[in-house]
Amino acid sequence: MMVCVVRRGAVRSAAAQQRLSSLYVDSRGTRKAAWVPPAGYPTGIHVYNSLTRTKEPLVLARPGVVTWYSCGPTVYDHAHLGHACSYVRFDIIRRILSKVFEKDLVTVMVITDIDDKIIKRANEVLQPTVYMRVTDNIPQIISFIEKIIKNGHAYATAKGNVYFDIKSIGDKYGKFSGGFLNTEEELGESDKRQNKDFALWKKSKPQEPFWISPWGKGRPGWHIECSTIASIVFGSKLDIHTGGIDLAFPHHENEIAQCEAYHQCEHWGNYFLHTGHLHLKGSEEKMSKSLKNYITIKDFLKTYSADQFRMFCLRCKYRSAVDFSDDSMNEAKSTLSTISSFMNDANAYMKGQLMCHPVREDLLWERFTDTKVNVKAALADDFDTPRAVESVMDLIHHGNRQLKAVTKETESSPSSPVVYGTMVSYIEQFFKTLGISFEARQAVAENRSSAMLHKVIDELVDFRSKVRNYALDAHEDSACDQTAAAAGEKQQREKRRQLLREREPLIQACDIVRQDLSAFGINIKDRGSKTTWELIKTDEKM
Repeated sequence: MMVCVVRRGAVRSAAAQQRLSSLYVDSRGTRKAAWVPPAGYPTGIHVYNSLTRTKEPLVLARPGVVTWYSCGPTVYDHAHLGHACSYVRFDIIRRILSKVFEKDLVTVMVITDIDDKIIKRANEVLQPTVYMRVTDNIPQIISFIEKIIKNGHAYATAKGNVYFDIKSIGDKYGKFSGGFLNTEEELGESDKRQNKDFALWKKSKPQEPFWISPWGKGRPGWHIECSTIASIVFGSKLDIHTGGIDLAFPHHENEIAQCEAYHQCEHWGNYFLHTGHLHLKGSEEKMSKSLKNYITIKDFLKTYSADQFRMFCLRCKYRSAVDFSDDSMNEAKSTLSTISSFMNDANAYMKGQLMCHPVREDLLWERFTDTKVNVKAALADDFDTPRAVESVMDLIHHGNRQLKAVTKETESSPSSPVVYGTMVSYIEQFFKTLGISFEARQAVAENRSSAMLHKVIDELVDFRSKVRNYALDAHEDSACDQTAAAAGEKQQREKRRQLLREREPLIQACDIVRQDLSAFGINIKDRGSKTTWELIKTDEKM
């Protein structure tokens, strides 16, 4: 059900009012109408709007509801990381809007003749509210084109093509391109009136698919598909439109022209958000199949995990170009490992398995409070995930500084479980909100192991711990032997040295067991005289 427009309580700032009648001059010196800040409901969020090339306050047409259209993929075989990077970045933004700022999102994605298998495989991102297929909406596309012609902004040709008449909309064209392009080129054999006009409907060539239309057998132009489907769902007003930066011109430029011509409105989409390109390190070109410089998602997942790729995306701003390399992926892996290690140590501390010196709770509570404020501010500032993640990692750093194990159990005891429990809960929720579940990662053991296997590992680790503590007793006795040696007890000193030599192989054997089990995802941690273990994902090990 569509949400009705509510005007009561809508606001527009004085600065916004002043900008309504303002003009800007593009790179070609043409005076063009400026972007109009929408009337509506402020969110407290600022987003970088490609229409204005600056950060703008996000104002919604309906209270608490975000209408969002996203250009979907045209993928006929294996999708590559360039596709994945854009979708994961926008998935992160959707999660921030819905889970952090508690907005209800109505999202639509158009699918251009895409196979069902690709949709079913997309389980790493939030699904759109509605998937719309181009081939299911051909009659609506034809009607959309007919109305644009009726409104005087398109024309049909004798060859059976239909073109948008850019000249008919004057200086409204050029929001992303900065003006007309190639206006002096000759038309050649084209049946366009002007070179800058673009196709709404194309006559089908032999062997191409076609549909019957008032202009003969043909198929929709690329841009008209998105304009029609977005208008079917959202009508004449849209809050957010998203896509890769390469879609800004001509695709999004032409979408805007079509929608404003169809609806006879001044402004159709309020905010356009674009993701930066993904490059292979050392290449200035974007990752693309046409350039043969891509990595398929299938091949990527042979080496790295979905969580590692999401962390890679979180560590850079969504609208920035980013280099993909093994080094950058290893940094993402290291970040995940640091987080997991802290949470395991904090849980061990709260269970009494890790003995530490007294914790400065006041410092940790202060850091925790600051972190929450900083994270919220970062996410409200154009969804700045690198800054938000950095704030959380700083909290982890200060938490780790106080989790220093002591040698003897009598020196300290757990006394501050609440502050660490609060920190762990917050960190888990923060990353779960952004699409990484550490709860699920810690539950890997339950999925991969039976109760019997747990019992066997418990017995093995317990036996190893006893052997290790027995061997370490010789080292402690050796320390005491220095005093005895000073007193001239040469015979006692030699006895202790012999004991160390005899037990050293036990220490080495314990280390080998720990290393061997690590290869199978069993992570053993020695904490003073106590030992704990956990099952981890084997693909998360460095």
